[in-house]
Amino acid sequence: MSLLMGSIVVVAILFFVFEMLRRQKLREKYAVLWIVIGIGTLLLSAFPSLLEKASGLIGIQVPANLLFIMTLILLVGVCLHLSREQSQAEDEVRILCEEVALLRAELADVRNQIEVGRGPVNGSEPHGH
Repeated sequence: MSLLMGSIVVVAILFFVFEMLRRQKLREKYAVLWIVIGIGTLLLSAFPSLLEKASGLIGIQVPANLLFIMTLILLVGVCLHLSREQSQAEDEVRILCEEVALLRAELADVRNQIEVGRGPVNGSEPHGH
C-alpha cells in the first residue's frame, strides 16, 4: 500500500511540475532537476532493493540513512545553486540601478539645456515676440 501511495504522490508532484512548466511559472533548468528527482523517487519506490544494494555497496547499514544523506546533499546543492543565482541577480539589479541613475542624470542635463535654449539668447528675446 505504501508503494502505491508513494507512487501517487510522486506522480502528482511530477504533474504539478509539468503544469508549472507549461504555464511558464517554472524555468526549464529547475524543472529538469525536479523531474530527475521524481523519476529517481519512483524508481526507489518501485524497486526498494536498489536502495538496499546501494547502501550495501557504500557500507551504510541502514538504507534509510543513505536516503537521508542523498537528500541532505541534494538540498545543500540546491541551496548553493539558489544562493549563486541570488547573488547574480543582486549584481544585475545593482548594475541596472547605476545605469538608471546615470540615465536620469543625463536626462536632467538635457532638460536643463533645453530650458536654457528657450530663454533669452545673448540678452535678446527669442524671435516672434
